[in-house]
Amino acid sequence: MTEQIQYDSEFAFELRVCYWAEREWPPGGTLADDTVALVARQLGTKRRRWDTIVVETTREALVRRANLGTERLDDDLRFVLRSAPEEWTYYRDALPEPDYPWRYVRETIHAADDRGILDVRKSGNRIEIRRRYRYPEWVERIVAIENKPDLDASAATALQPQLERDVALGLADEAWVATRATDAAVSPVLFEDLPVKAGVLEVDPTALSASIAWHAQALEPATPGTRITDRGGGDSAFDQSAATFEYVSPDRKATLRYRIAERAYERGWRSFVDTMRPDCRWFGPRERDGQVLPWCGSHCRVQTANECSGSCPAFEPEPPSWRQHGWPIDGGPGKTVTRLLAARRARLRGIKKS
Repeated sequence: MTEQIQYDSEFAFELRVCYWAEREWPPGGTLADDTVALVARQLGTKRRRWDTIVVETTREALVRRANLGTERLDDDLRFVLRSAPEEWTYYRDALPEPDYPWRYVRETIHAADDRGILDVRKSGNRIEIRRRYRYPEWVERIVAIENKPDLDASAATALQPQLERDVALGLADEAWVATRATDAAVSPVLFEDLPVKAGVLEVDPTALSASIAWHAQALEPATPGTRITDRGGGDSAFDQSAATFEYVSPDRKATLRYRIAERAYERGWRSFVDTMRPDCRWFGPRERDGQVLPWCGSHCRVQTANECSGSCPAFEPEPPSWRQHGWPIDGGPGKTVTRLLAARRARLRGIKKS
């Protein structure tokens, strides 16, 4: 008999939304044959973190990005790789004048050399560089999803200002809310005061299906955005203080988008196991619809990342005998899950993993 899994926690619901998006994106349609969706979770900027991120790109661009390795490329590395010449050139002649000291550029050049993504040599006392791979403009669209399986009044109150800021800034191409599907004729979330440009998805985590309750409208990441720093009004009906905001240029938004995309490429959504304790004897996998979910044998449910830690009262190190079936140390079920998730993440990034 198949074990029944309940997706009661937001963490478990979020993992199902990520897997659904990886398989079925976009909602209510299909991607072009040469387009793929790269899914990640818990990413964003210093001021805003989204539950699920979908980065749309082409297969060709994903392969070209894979040439640069699995680790994310920060702003400095992208600056060097975009400007590196095809022929050996003194680095100061090859690169545009930075707005920070050249010594930091040299550090970046050596870092790129260590990662094997830039050719570097010394000619006398001069550092020369040559392009090995051009950094591709691989991001087509970025979609942000906020997961709220049980959108009660308090959750809706907290979600409203977040979505208003998302819409005003326009950092993503679309903003969605994913909530648990109900039997109601009209989704309860539609009665909440949410921005009309934000879409609403009703997700059934057990059936791994989703339907559109409200279509998202396209935002404008290529135009200046508005960052709301204070919504004004306060908590009192008599507080009439004005909202404050600042403009964000398209160039700044483009930089932020690539930061998010690079972290999404590096982490994906299966990296949740990195913050858990797969070395616990109670940690094990459960498979549903081809998805590997974490499972706690002590609590008999999908545990959250916060619960699965060394401070858990049920935590027990896996028996030493589990570590003696391979060389040097293969570990038990937790290690197997970690390797499996890493292999699937690498495959979806367009990288062959032996």
